[in-house]
Amino acid sequence: KQWYQRRVRVNYNVKLFIEQGSSRHLAERTMPIDYSKWKDIEISDDEDDTHPNIDTPSLFRWRHQARVERMGEFEKKKNELKDSLEVSQRELAERKKKLKEADDEKEKQKLQADITKLEKDLKDWEMKEAALEKEEALAPWNIDTICRDGFSKTTVNKIPEKQKELTEDEKMEQTRVFMDKYKDEIEKFGFYNKWGDSKDYLLARQHLVCEDTASYLTIWCVNLQMEEKTELMKQVAHQTIVMQYILELAKTMKVPPIACVGSFFDKIQVCDDKYMQGFNNELEAFIGRIIRRAKEKTDKLVAEYEAEERQKRLGPGGLDPQEVYEELPVELQQCFDSKDIQMLQDVLVSMEPKEAEMWLKKCIDSGLWVPGANDAASGEPSAEGATEQEPTDS
Repeated sequence: KQWYQRRVRVNYNVKLFIEQGSSRHLAERTMPIDYSKWKDIEISDDEDDTHPNIDTPSLFRWRHQARVERMGEFEKKKNELKDSLEVSQRELAERKKKLKEADDEKEKQKLQADITKLEKDLKDWEMKEAALEKEEALAPWNIDTICRDGFSKTTVNKIPEKQKELTEDEKMEQTRVFMDKYKDEIEKFGFYNKWGDSKDYLLARQHLVCEDTASYLTIWCVNLQMEEKTELMKQVAHQTIVMQYILELAKTMKVPPIACVGSFFDKIQVCDDKYMQGFNNELEAFIGRIIRRAKEKTDKLVAEYEAEERQKRLGPGGLDPQEVYEELPVELQQCFDSKDIQMLQDVLVSMEPKEAEMWLKKCIDSGLWVPGANDAASGEPSAEGATEQEPTDS
C-alpha cells in the first residue's frame, strides 16, 4: 500500500511538471512580437502600382528626389541646432568664468543676468534637440536609412619595391663574403650525421638555410675528394643533399627555406622506403658527380703544373731538353749520360752530315749543348745540359 501511494504521488508530480512545462512553452510560443518599428517602411520607389497614363520612371525619380531633399533639410536643421547648442554652452561657460573673476558688483549682476538668460536658451535648445531626435526616431525608414555601415575599413595595397638586380660580380662577392663569415658554422653542420642534430642546428642558425651554404658544401666536397678524403667527402655530401632538398621544397611550396626545415626532417624520419630510396639515389648520383669533378680538376692542375715546368725547362731555341733527350739516338744519349765530348764528336762524325747537323741544332736549341761552354767549363757538356737530360716523371 505504501509502495502504491508513493507511485501515485510520483505520477502526479510528473504530470504536474509536464503540464507546467507545456504551459510555459505555449506561453513562450504565443508571446506577441512587436512589429511596430517595421511599419511604414519606404522600401523602394518602384513597388507601388501607378496609373498607365503616368510616366512611372519619372514618378519614381521625383519621389526619390523629394525624399532626398527632405532628408537634406532635416540634416541641415539638425546641424544648425547642434551648432547653436554648442555656442550656448560655450558662452555660458565663458560668463561663469568671468563671474568668478569679477570684482565689481554691477558687473556681477550683469553677468548673472546673462547667465540666467543663457541657461534658459540652453534649456530651449536641449528641448528642441530632444524633439528633433524623437522626430528622427519616428520617421519611416527608407532605402537610404534602413541600413548603415556598422564599420568601414579601407585597405590600400602597396606595390612592393623591386629589389635591385645584382650583377654576376656582385653575386659572387656577396657569396664570398657569406662563406668567409660563416665558414666555421657551415663546416660544423657538414659533420652532423643525425637527423635530429641537423634539425636543431639549422633552427638555431636560420641564416645558414640558403643557397650559399649549399654552394660552400659542394665546393668543400670537391676539395675533400681531391685530397683523397673520400669517406669525409661522403659525409659532407649527405649534408649537402639535405640542404638542397630543403631549398627545393621551399621553391615548390613558395615559402622561405627556413619554413621547410621542420617539415623536411619530420617527414624524412618517418618516411617510407620509397622516399628514402629516392634520397639515397640522389646522394649516390651527387657523390658520382663530385668524384668526376674532382678528377677533372686534378687532371687540369697536373696539366697546368707540367706545362709550367716545361716552360721553365725550355732552352734558348724554345725546345724542351727532356723531350729532345728522349728523341736522341741511343748513341747520343750515352754521350750525354757519360759526359764524354770525344765520344759525342765521334758519334756525330759517323752520322750523315744533315742528320748530325739536325741533332746538334736540337741539342743547342734545347740547352743540352751550350756552344762555347768548353772553354769556360773545361771542355765538358754544360751543367745545365747535364741536369736537364734526366727525364722527369709525368
